[in-house]
Amino acid sequence: MEKEENQNSQTEDNNEIKENKDTEKTSENKDLKPEDKIKELEDKLARAYAEIENQRRRFEKEKDDAFDYGGFSLARETLNLIDNLERSKLALENDENLKNSEPLKKTLDHLNVIQKDMISILKKNNIEEIKSIDQKLDPNLHQAMMEVEDDKKEPGTVVQEIQKGFMMKDRLLRPSLVAVSKKTNKKEKNLKQEEKSEQNQSKYNEK
Repeated sequence: MEKEENQNSQTEDNNEIKENKDTEKTSENKDLKPEDKIKELEDKLARAYAEIENQRRRFEKEKDDAFDYGGFSLARETLNLIDNLERSKLALENDENLKNSEPLKKTLDHLNVIQKDMISILKKNNIEEIKSIDQKLDPNLHQAMMEVEDDKKEPGTVVQEIQKGFMMKDRLLRPSLVAVSKKTNKKEKNLKQEEKSEQNQSKYNEK
């Protein structure tokens, strides 16, 4: 009973505080001049309009994104077909039993036609290959998988494309997997030359 009485008492106190606040607000509004009331209403209206405008812009952006990039996941999955087609071509080209045979040439020709058609379909849907070879490594477009010693290229230049990357309009669909150049390690190079020289000298002495 005492607990219930305390709860009722607390509820009554809270109601009294709320009523007092409401009364204070009402009295404050009554004290405002008509000009101030109009200004207050204008501010509220401006804030409400700004909120509605922000919501409209968010809705428009979401609608545009859904229209432009709605097939993003499907496009990414489609790239696997192109990869598998490329692997199939390589497997056939490296098959010793089929090398330089007429059936192999015909099969590769057909696969090339299919591959070109698929890339053409992607282009029509604003999906383009990322240019990689001889380009400077761009972390936003390329993913470096390995380094290759090459003194003819500037360090960090893409010298090999392991897997093609693609863009869908201005969004990255998939990064290019690449190998980049690096300067030759002079110490290792000198050691290899010395080892080669010693091997040649040893062969000469044996003779």
